[in-house]
Parts: sequence; C-alpha cells; structure tokens
Amino acid sequence: MLSKKAKYAIKALLALADQNREEPMRIADLARAEQIPPKFLELILLGLKNQGLLRSRKGKGGGYLLARDPSEIYLGQIVRMFDGPLAPVPCASQTAYMPCVDCRNESVCGVHLAMKEVRDATARILDGTSLASLRTRVHQAAFLAVPPR
Repeated sequence: MLSKKAKYAIKALLALADQNREEPMRIADLARAEQIPPKFLELILLGLKNQGLLRSRKGKGGGYLLARDPSEIYLGQIVRMFDGPLAPVPCASQTAYMPCVDCRNESVCGVHLAMKEVRDATARILDGTSLASLRTRVHQAAFLAVPPR
C-alpha cells in the first residue's frame, strides 16, 4: 500500500509541475491547494529537495520549485524514496533482497514467483510513468470529466 508520504509527495510534485518552472510555490499555498497538512508537507518537500527533485528559494516570493524537468522525474523514484523497495516480500526484491527462512527453494516457491511478478509489474508501471506523462493524463481526465450536479 502506498504511504501517505509517497501519495502527498506525488500530489505536491504534480502541483509544482503545473507551476511556471521559475515561479516558486509557498508551502502554505501548496498545502492548502492539495489538502496536505503543512508540517507534514514541509518534511516531504525537504526530503524531495535532499534527493535533488526540488530546489527552494528563500525570502519574499520564495518557496519550492522542481529542480528537474517533469519528464525526468519518475513515480518509481518517488515511491522508493518514501516507501522503500517495491516488492511485497523481501525474497522478490531487487534492492533489498533477503531469502525467506521458511522457504526451501525459492525457484519453485509459489509465493516468490507470484510476488516477483507483482514487483516486476509495479516497477514497469511506476518506472515508466514520469511526472509529465501523469500530468498529461490528469489534464485529459479533468477535460473529459463531467461536472458534478
């Protein structure tokens, strides 16, 4: 399951991707627009900045901006940053592999084989989805959405 940190990070990055690349967004404005608790958002943004995905400006007119083009930021990187490996079990992980103590032979273990497929499919989707492509899908969905009555 996606953590709130990862979910809020994606929401914040999408909102920043909609901004003018040279116009920073204040934490308070971003928190209000995306309905994210401001203190929690502050920690998330600091983590994203430390990973080189964001940069910040101080002072009047300051705030956060994307440090890279949205086409160069992938959901897989964001999810791994906040939630760790994508595999549901350690024996199926590429980055945090650990053998199961209760498994005699993982090459014929049904759990391992199934969870490896889950990991591969998840990685394929997340590592193949850039912020730019997701933003395009969001805009298309908003355009096609029927306004509520």
